Amino acid sequence: MFEQAFKNIDEVLWKDAGCTSELDFTEQSSWLLFLKYLDGLEPDRTTIAQLDGKKYDHILDKPFRWATWAASKEKDGKIDYHAATTGADLIVFVNQKLFPYLMGFKQRATGPDTIEYKIGEVFVEIKNRIQSGYNLRKVIDHIDELRFGSQVGKHELSHLYGAKIKNVGNAGRNGGGYYTPRPLIRAVVHITTPQLGQRLYDAAVGSAGFLREAFDYLRQQNPQRTTAQDRALQVSTFYGKENNPPSRPASPP
Repeated sequence: MFEQAFKNIDEVLWKDAGCTSELDFTEQSSWLLFLKYLDGLEPDRTTIAQLDGKKYDHILDKPFRWATWAASKEKDGKIDYHAATTGADLIVFVNQKLFPYLMGFKQRATGPDTIEYKIGEVFVEIKNRIQSGYNLRKVIDHIDELRFGSQVGKHELSHLYGAKIKNVGNAGRNGGGYYTPRPLIRAVVHITTPQLGQRLYDAAVGSAGFLREAFDYLRQQNPQRTTAQDRALQVSTFYGKENNPPSRPASPP
């Protein structure tokens, strides 16, 4: 499911004047996937808050939620194209309203461990390069069809995103990316033998292959984990950073 969707998205972006390389395709699909995934996270967080007897405050204000600006739905669950923004209006909204709003999360966050800070960090480092609002609408429609709720779906998404990073590294090295094969990552993790309670940091995180393998390793090596240890794995074990280069190398003639 995801593989065909990624192919469809790349075909749309290939036709857009603002996207000229594999790096552009990966970057632009990534921020949209992130917002779609975030939209799916909100109901889960709402349910958890309700079970705890607490009121849940949405991460994003309503005008900036995926279900509002990107994929407003009719009663039958299909996108309401009468309400959906497209064309020049969509580009104006994304560039002049959505991105500034998301970038501001970094300043409004209460600390670096919050999801708000992470949202701000993502959108400080990226910008929309899709120039045609009609192309952007097509990409949104493809992404909206994806579902990330199951572990199988999340694993497939992770695998395919890793493959996209690999393609960036192999595309004449235009993107400055270098993909580490998964068997090598797994071997490095096993040799370093990470332990529960340690903090693991990858300064060139890319698709987070090392951190994902380390997560799987720690779970397999510690099958009798406590609730506190599981919580630590989720929120205070894995750290990574990926700095964008100050300028993109020119594409070969």
